[in-house]
Amino acid sequence: MLASRHVDQTTQAPATHFPADQCCLNIEQFNLAYAGKLALQALTLQVPRHRVTAFIGPSGCGKSTLLRAINRLHDLNGSVTHSGSISLEGHNIHDPGINVTELRRRVGMVFQTPNPFPMSIYDNVAFGLRLQKRLAKRQRDDIIEWALTSAALWDEVKDDLHRSAWRLSGGQQQRLVIARTLAVQPDVLLLDEPASALDPISTLKIEELIRNLKSQLTLVLVTHNMQQAARVSDYTAFLQEGELVEYGPTDHVFTNPRLQRTENYITGRMA
Repeated sequence: MLASRHVDQTTQAPATHFPADQCCLNIEQFNLAYAGKLALQALTLQVPRHRVTAFIGPSGCGKSTLLRAINRLHDLNGSVTHSGSISLEGHNIHDPGINVTELRRRVGMVFQTPNPFPMSIYDNVAFGLRLQKRLAKRQRDDIIEWALTSAALWDEVKDDLHRSAWRLSGGQQQRLVIARTLAVQPDVLLLDEPASALDPISTLKIEELIRNLKSQLTLVLVTHNMQQAARVSDYTAFLQEGELVEYGPTDHVFTNPRLQRTENYITGRMA
């Protein structure tokens, strides 16, 4: 519980900046609208490399919208317009020369509900590899073992790789989807409520996996579970009504927020 103290009454906290050599994603004055209705407003934030950054905020605040914007999942929605920029490692993802397929390889995404393909465990993880390039079977096998190990699933499935992925438990399916994403070696992993449909034990495994993966890549997590954000993230961004309210180190945001709006949300005084 937060101690009684003075909290800034302004509506937005100063931005958190990182040196260029530490910054993976740079979002500048980004606006996004559905059929002219703004969902994200003048968002500016930087996501540091090899850290876990959590987006928190009430339902409809723009968390998932922002996550999907980072790998251009809105492209197929003709009603979506945007302005400003999102850069990955210094390159604007909306530049005309950007290969969107390659972007989505580099920026993988895992959704709330596990979505394994209707095929074997092995073929699920191999799916992206087969689309990208021809590999000798030994090379492919090595990558699949590495991806399943990185997703903390190898020991549970190594003797049954040709079983249907749909026979796995929900938690195992989600880790399989993460392994499938890792197999193509992304730079960034976007996680949209990845444990919200799982039981507590599976949730803890996903959280441990998130903490371990940051040595390999950059992670961005959307969650309604503030305890989860506090447990696994290094930085937390609080969004409300499509705006970035406060962003900083997670321990500071949760124990010493700069703004009253943030404190109200964290302490449950705002839905």
